[in-house]
Amino acid sequence: MIHSLVLSLETAVIATIFVLAAGLPLSYLFARLSFRGKTIFETIFSLPLILPPSVVGYILLLLLGKDGLGRFGIQWVFTWKAAVLAATIVAFPLFFRTAKASFGNLDDNILDAARLDGSSWNIFWNVAIPLARHGVIAAVMLSFLRAIGEFGATLMIAGNIPGITQTAPLAIYDHVLLGDEQTALVLSFFLTLFSFVMLAISSIFAKKSI
Repeated sequence: MIHSLVLSLETAVIATIFVLAAGLPLSYLFARLSFRGKTIFETIFSLPLILPPSVVGYILLLLLGKDGLGRFGIQWVFTWKAAVLAATIVAFPLFFRTAKASFGNLDDNILDAARLDGSSWNIFWNVAIPLARHGVIAAVMLSFLRAIGEFGATLMIAGNIPGITQTAPLAIYDHVLLGDEQTALVLSFFLTLFSFVMLAISSIFAKKSI
């Protein structure tokens, strides 16, 4: 039980770091720039938010399986790396959409004034991020919660291997099937309590970003 909770936290933390690294610049660019094909890319980025997790997992399985990257010796299927990848993919849309909205609400006059004395990178790092920090923090928390609660895509691509890929949601599923409702209840309680606290904090930061 403890191992599945620890694995869930580790997976969610690593996935959130990847989401933050990719999502922060992308959400800023898509909030501040207009270009051909923007809507198509935004739709692609948001697809994991509305697709059934099993579909996301199956797509990843096709990409990483023996007929995909597996033929080149990349063996990620049924490993913890696959669990991290699944969590990253499903958590990214929440970060992207939340952070994009925060960057989109920035005062254009402030950014225009900053452009007179700074490069685009300096504006992004020293002006835009500090101004949008509350929304970005809320986005990080939401994506972390989505990652820690991931089930369907993880089951498809990483499997449900105790001690290796069995995260807390998968452990709950296993314990229910085995009739061990007490352990399932304890795990569910911890995840629910943790999610409630994180979501409440996220809501506070989201309100500050408005």
